[in-house]
Amino acid sequence: MTVYIDPPAWPGHGRLWSHLVSDVSYDELHAFAARLGSPPRAFERDHYDVPAERYADALRLGAVPVRSRELVERLYAAGLRRRKSGTRPGGRGSGP
Repeated sequence: MTVYIDPPAWPGHGRLWSHLVSDVSYDELHAFAARLGSPPRAFERDHYDVPAERYADALRLGAVPVRSRELVERLYAAGLRRRKSGTRPGGRGSGP
């Protein structure tokens, strides 16, 4: 089981966020997120948003830290990347 997390660098709602993904399956991702205590509402298309204060907890549970770019590359390679509707390759919304 391998779940990946990028650094908490994404601003939103007055805090910084990481993205948590699996390169195996969404089932694996949901199971890990449940162990982390992430609520279902934190799931967005292909990843969980994880607040900066939970980053260390994710690492302790076994998430592997990677750069944001590598995280997205792993999603594409696994066939698990889900784009926002209405985006085009390389356009807004194509990043994590």
